[in-house]
Amino acid sequence: MSQNDQDAKTILGQPLELPCGVQLKNRIIKSAMSDSLGDGVGNPTEAQLRLYERWAEGGVALSLIGEVQGSPHFPEKPGNLVLWPDADMSAMRALAKRGSVNGAHIWPQLGHAGALAHAPISKPKGPSPLDVEGLQCEGMSAEDIADLPAAYARAATLAKEAGFGGVQIHAGHGFLFSQFLSPLFNHRTDAYGGSVEGRFRIIRETIDAVRQAVGAFFPVGIKINSTDKLVGGLTEDDALKVVRLLDQTSIDLIDVSGGTYFPGAASSSDSVSSSGPYFFDFARRTKEATAIPIMLTGGFETRDQATRALQSGAADAVSLARALVLDPSLANAWLSDAGGDPDFPVFNAPPRGGVTAWYSMRLTALGEGNEDQFSQIPAQSLEAYEERDAGRSVRWLKRFS
Repeated sequence: MSQNDQDAKTILGQPLELPCGVQLKNRIIKSAMSDSLGDGVGNPTEAQLRLYERWAEGGVALSLIGEVQGSPHFPEKPGNLVLWPDADMSAMRALAKRGSVNGAHIWPQLGHAGALAHAPISKPKGPSPLDVEGLQCEGMSAEDIADLPAAYARAATLAKEAGFGGVQIHAGHGFLFSQFLSPLFNHRTDAYGGSVEGRFRIIRETIDAVRQAVGAFFPVGIKINSTDKLVGGLTEDDALKVVRLLDQTSIDLIDVSGGTYFPGAASSSDSVSSSGPYFFDFARRTKEATAIPIMLTGGFETRDQATRALQSGAADAVSLARALVLDPSLANAWLSDAGGDPDFPVFNAPPRGGVTAWYSMRLTALGEGNEDQFSQIPAQSLEAYEERDAGRSVRWLKRFS
């Protein structure tokens, strides 16, 4: 084994202690993805349980369940989980238990899609009304905003009761709290708009409510954008101010990412290839602005990239998405003498949304244990994904209308 291999094992294998006192066993985290494996009425399925169990068995320190809603009214997709009083708590407990084998943590990412709520099953609302090509939404009332902290606190309480090891508040990728932070989408003139501090206010109130609900020793993380990648949107300088504001809260882990899913916006997750970690330079700047541990998400393809991100001091943990869809046991490999990096597929002119759909449908194959037979091309995956969403939308409306 070379010295570089030994260094990689040592660096990636170090435990990470969070401010609340909880320890993650290593520095490799499974990023939040919209796995779209709920049953269509907000509850986990057997395939979803097995998927997160596989990642835990595969050696990750933490898996984040993407797009878990606190209510059924503003979902990102009809395959989302919903942590609310009518949830199937026995299924939630099973997910928490199986996703935490092998010393792993599993946390739901608590979200609200806002203006990006799935229109077939929602009436989207954002910080301000929008009417642009491909996207229309109402603006939230003062009462709507006042309800948010309690809704997140309730979902976090249910997560704790179910046995999940922590929660992450979603304030990235163009969903509701990301919309509040972005001057492109937040045109409010009350206390929740204007300056960065005003646009951050509802996030601070939500963090405080969640912390009060779960106590001092339960991990609470947050995902933020470094940039919206849109003209007039959140800039890196404003995002750095957000980090400084977060430094004044009880947050335990800041997940740095970027980009939005607004119509027409460039999406890193739907790109055909990666040139390495997307937000490395910004993550390095955040380390100078806060003592809270930083997790860097997006674009990691090799163990060397992950090791260098930690070794350079740009991040305290690395968060992987596609790489762990290709190899759910990648963490064990990177923490072993053998090492080894996944082989990323090369797609020729995929349709818009096709690459993301391909990875989503491969997640289903992993959960069902038939990834060796998975042979779809992105166009087929997109068709299958949209067909599945249409069927689940019918179930969602019947259940929650």
